[in-house]
Formats: sequence, C-alpha cells, structure tokens
Amino acid sequence: MWHRLRSALRSLRGSPAAAPHGGGGRPPAAMERAVVRCVPSEPKLSLRFVLPDGSARHMQRDQEEPLGRALARIANNAAKGQGKAGKKSKKARAEGGAEGEAAVPAVRLFSRDGAAVAEEVPNATAWQDGAVLHIGDARYRVERNPPALTELRLPRSLLAGFPVCPKVSTEFAAPQHCLFRWFHEQRPAGGGEAAGEAWVETAAAERVFTPSNALVGLRLKLRCTPGDGEQRYGPALEVESSGPVEAGPGACTFDARHLYTKKVCGHGSVRAVSYNILADIYAQTEFSRTVLYPYCAPYALEIDYRQNLLKKELAGYSADLICLQEVDKSVFVDSLAPALDAFGLEGLFKIKEKQHEGLATFYRRDKFSLLSQHDIAFSEALLSEPLHKELCEQLAKYPLVQEKVLQRSSVLQVSVLQSTTDPSRKLCVANTHLYWHPKGGNIRLVQIAVAMSHIQHVACDLYPRIPVIFCGDFNSTPSSGAYSFISSGGIAEDHEDWVSNGEEERCSMSLSHPFKLLSACGEPAYTNYVGGFHGCLDYIFIDRNALEVEQVIPLPSHEEITTHQALPSVSHPSDHIALICDLKWK
Repeated sequence: MWHRLRSALRSLRGSPAAAPHGGGGRPPAAMERAVVRCVPSEPKLSLRFVLPDGSARHMQRDQEEPLGRALARIANNAAKGQGKAGKKSKKARAEGGAEGEAAVPAVRLFSRDGAAVAEEVPNATAWQDGAVLHIGDARYRVERNPPALTELRLPRSLLAGFPVCPKVSTEFAAPQHCLFRWFHEQRPAGGGEAAGEAWVETAAAERVFTPSNALVGLRLKLRCTPGDGEQRYGPALEVESSGPVEAGPGACTFDARHLYTKKVCGHGSVRAVSYNILADIYAQTEFSRTVLYPYCAPYALEIDYRQNLLKKELAGYSADLICLQEVDKSVFVDSLAPALDAFGLEGLFKIKEKQHEGLATFYRRDKFSLLSQHDIAFSEALLSEPLHKELCEQLAKYPLVQEKVLQRSSVLQVSVLQSTTDPSRKLCVANTHLYWHPKGGNIRLVQIAVAMSHIQHVACDLYPRIPVIFCGDFNSTPSSGAYSFISSGGIAEDHEDWVSNGEEERCSMSLSHPFKLLSACGEPAYTNYVGGFHGCLDYIFIDRNALEVEQVIPLPSHEEITTHQALPSVSHPSDHIALICDLKWK
C-alpha cells in the first residue's frame, strides 16, 4: 500500500499526465495538477489538488452543484490553510496579526481557451480536461479522468523460463496502452545473496516478462505507467515480487505440443482447447495429498506452482477458444484472466452454485466478439424453463433420480461469438463439467438432455443454424450412454446407463437431439491419468455439418505422462490432459 500512497502524493505535486518519456502535451513546468474524477453513473465528482502551503485536498462535490459553490469551498479551504500556517509563524504573531485569520484568495476556473467558466455552470460540465484553476497566485492544470492504476500485483511464485503475468487493473486506461519497465535485483559482485538495494533494468518493455535462469535467486520489480491510447499517461506505480525467481522444473509435458502451436492459425480456422485444470479446492485436501495423488510432490500441488505451469501451457497453445473446467473463482480473477488477457484472450466465468469453482471460456479478441451469453445451472433450468417441461415431467416419475439431479450444482456455459472479419460467421460455444460419480450415468444422461435442449434453443431458435462447439469434462468414456447420446443424437429407454446405480434408481426415458456432433479429437486412450484410474473423459464435440477438423495436436506420449508415475506432477499441472484441435468452416 505504501508505494501507492507515495506515488499518489508525488503525482499531485506536479507530475504531468503527458507521456512519461517527454511526449507531447506537457503542461508548463510551474503548473500544478488538479485531478478530477467524474463518472456519469456516480452522483459526485472528486477533486484532488495540493494547496500552496503543501497540504493535500480531496473534495467530493455533487455533479449537478453550481461551480460557484465548489469554488467557494476551495477558497475557504485555502484560507484555512493559510490561517494554520500563520499560527505556526512566530513572525506573524510578533507583528500582531490576528491568529488563524487569513485573506480569502480569489478562486476562478478558466476554460482551455482562456475564458472564465460561469459560476452557475454545473460541476460536471465545468471541470473539463485542460481547464486552469486559479487559487490566488497559484495555477492548476485540470486533468479530468486521467489514466490511473487501481491495482498492480505480481504472482507470488516466479519460475525461470515461465511467463510472469502481472495483474493490472486500471481506470480510464487499458493494460494494452500502459508502459511497462521490468527490473531485477543487482547480484553482489562476489556472488551469494542479492543486495536488495540496487535494481537493474532489463531490456523487457512488455506486459509479460519471462525471467531467465540467470535471474534465479533475484527478486523482480515492475514499474507500470497507465495510458489510455491517446497519449495521456497517469502516475506510475511500482511493485516488487515477494520472493525471488526460482528454478523451473525443466521439461514439461506440453513442451513438445507447443511445437505444433507456435502461431495463431489463420482467420478461416479456429484452434479450440478443452481442459480440466484441477481446482485448487480439490488439489489441496488431505485426501488428495495422501490418497488421490500420493505420488505427486506436495509443492507441485500448490496453486502458485501449478499456475506457473498452466499459464505457460495455455499461452503456448496460441488458441482462439479455450474452455476450462474446475476453475477456482480466485484463480480466474487474479491469475488466468489477467494472464490470458495479456496474450489477447477475453475471459468469461460461470461459477457453480454452492461451490468456489466453475467454468471459464476464453476467446481471441481480434478474431471474435461476444454477441451474447446463455449460461444455466442444470437443476434450476430444469425446474424453471418451459423448454424442459416435458423432460421435467418424465423425470418426476423417478423421484430418487430427480432428487439427485436437482442436488447437483453442475452448470453449462454457452457463449455466442461472431467473427470480427466475417460477421456472417457465428459460433455457439458450449462448455460443461458433468456429474463425476462412476455410478452416475443416469444423472449425466439427464444433464446432457438439458444441455442439448438449451443449446438447441440458442443455436436453432435464437441464432438459426449457427455451428456448435461443445467442450467439457463429460466424465463419460466412449462406451457410455452420455457419449453415445451426444454423438448419435439419441438414447434408448432401455440403455444400461439408465440403471447405472441399481434397479432402485432405474430411470427409463427415450431422448433425442437434432445435432450431428463429432468428437474432433477422436477417442484417445485417456485424457485423465491418476494413480487408480485412466480413461477418456474429455471431448470437443463439433457440428459436423458446418465444421471440419484440420489437425489434432498430439497428446503427450505415455512415457511423458508416466515419468513421475501419474498426473498431476512437477511437469504437469492437472490430472487431466488438454485437448487441442484446429477446425475450419466447411
């Protein structure tokens, strides 16, 4: 916090909002700053400036208030400041001046062209960028809504060879227009520990910085100057890493896959990724450490460590669409969204009710724009939406199964995207994570029925005949009823999955959907590999009438997966494996 306060006070004392490296538009050197924050959705505006006596003022005024009242308050504040200064002056007392009394200075506001602003003009209109405030002999250049940083944070864990993606939150600015300067601690001449005092600037001037092995043992510092893309810059903030750069794990399971995905594919193609990234709330339990993943080094289950691997893995796929499951809300907000934003991807999040994890869909900004979102929770939609009425009535005949379905917190994320280069090309991108229990095949069939009806409503009714890409962790092998239902378009009422949890939970329904869906990555031997189980549970289903597969990025070899026995490991951040394929419109 202190570095922010120091920076804020410094910025009020004459640090201009022009380009920090001597760019155009610099106000005169003698001019102080009066920073105005005025947002239409808020009733008040704020005004910050430093009086000639050195005291900082921060005022809140109604936007509709006449300017004259605000100027009168500023004059009153200035007079009080002079009075306090007079109290401290022995000379003033010796000359017999009345203590605490001071002449009220003339306070006026002049527009950019030099005309006095009338006192009856509302504050919101009066305080324009470039106006000049006069307080006695002092002059202040008004900066209305200058670029500002509201948060600047570095990850807790830094690994050599892995991208460091700061969290950058701005107001009246955008991260892509900010200026970044990276520093590392200076290593003492005799080796050993870093000095901790002197900082050496690196050659990097990008938002993302990848430290080399030479920086192991040294802390990093980032200086960020907020910009708005119109040659306006605000005061810089600095942040230092809490710990030093540590050595990376060496070769990772995704390194060889990155050789196929060095570049973003062309505008006629779409690279899609589906990946269950293993939520921290599941990785950090005693059960996970001792029963599920006893073979995994404890530090490799820590979220900070795994996030380093995940960010490098996902960034290296140069994807246009990324559908993730088991995303902790804090991981999305503080880690993945800022990191992938730096690589050109916009993120959407849908949390599971009653839980702290959910689904995330990312799309490449220069290829797609978001038209609409249609996310649902299966249990809520089943009860409340008319399009599921018939299914709901059928399910009511099986109260045990109905209860289990309604208890589940599973959700479906549906996003409609439009190509930025060809507006006629739209996509319905669905993402889900179905019920996990091995004996829950009947529950998954009902969830898929709700999902397909909802996707049909979006892709056939709301946006007629747009292609569907349906990604997720379906917790279903290729021999399951759920997989058969999705890929064939129907499921018979006598399918064995209707009795997946015994006769008392038998649930016989005949279901269908209108789509012709294909598993783009086929049926790999496994997409989930843990100590006690391995199998194919994840898929990218595509509309075979509109899309075709250009290439499937090969999965890691069995040797790579089992180098550390199973997943996750020091070289792989999840117990699942990402599916990646390049698609093109037919």
